[in-house]
Amino acid sequence: MARVGIPHTLAYFLYYPFWKTFFEALGHEVVVSSPTTREILDLGVEETVNDACIPIKIYHGHVASLLDKSDFIFCPRLVSVRRHGDFGSETFCPKFLGLPDLIRLTFPKAPPIIDTRIDLKQGKKELESICLEVGDKLGNSHQDSLTACRKASQVHRQFLALLEQGKMPPEAMEILLNQAQPVPSQSLPGGLSIAVVGYPYAVYDPYINVGLLNMLAKEKIKVYTQDMLSDKILNREARELPKSMFWYFSNRAVYGGLHFMKKADIDGIIHVTAFACGPDSMVDRLLEIEAHRRNKPYLSISIDEHTGESGVRTRIEAFVDMLRYRRDKT
Repeated sequence: MARVGIPHTLAYFLYYPFWKTFFEALGHEVVVSSPTTREILDLGVEETVNDACIPIKIYHGHVASLLDKSDFIFCPRLVSVRRHGDFGSETFCPKFLGLPDLIRLTFPKAPPIIDTRIDLKQGKKELESICLEVGDKLGNSHQDSLTACRKASQVHRQFLALLEQGKMPPEAMEILLNQAQPVPSQSLPGGLSIAVVGYPYAVYDPYINVGLLNMLAKEKIKVYTQDMLSDKILNREARELPKSMFWYFSNRAVYGGLHFMKKADIDGIIHVTAFACGPDSMVDRLLEIEAHRRNKPYLSISIDEHTGESGVRTRIEAFVDMLRYRRDKT
């Protein structure tokens, strides 16, 4: 049995249930780094080049915290997770494509890195091939790897179903993996509804966004995110664009934002964006233009390692006050 380390950031928020199920079905122990802390951020800043975006700095910190706890570090080379041919070529941004190399060069004494290439646009059997390769690196048989792959795929479908029911990824993981009881969603009469869009590792990590979702919860705001929308809904928005972007998470943020802008029951849009992220700067500008055109209130929250809670809280409170004034006036 091997200990497989998984960093608690980046793709973790959408794919952890699959890989946890897969590794444990093969008899291995999954070791997850703790949620992001100041210590983890400081570790990442110390190890990473200065001009890296904050998600990459934090990822390095999570890996550093796993070095002496794991026999392997799971850092796949994410290329694509779907065919998107009707809407243009799509891949993950360069930081995902080169992440295994960055980690290997930054931590030369790290445990072996499982850097299997994930490119699901190659065909229906590609996921099985990926699981077979990962299983080979861990010493498992092909039959065991295929069985674990099927079990993990079933769990992933259940995870997506929970998201579409309005659960946030952390809550969906608790329900699915730890048998936690779901908390009934409470509709507040006359309450505001806000869509929060952005890359999942910025939206759902309460440290990186200084507790933005908790701030909205305290304001009694009903929050929606693009990950609560099915691919069918998101792709419907893609068909209305002259051209999609090149990057998977960027497209999801754009499609989700456009969908929520059309909804009369959504009072405003918040885009959580990482400072120094090139693709995200384009996403932000596109959403801002569309929100202005559709007369939908829009707020952009830019985050980096220097972002303070008080500054974000002030902007959130002002945005919510404006939405309430706008609603009461109409």
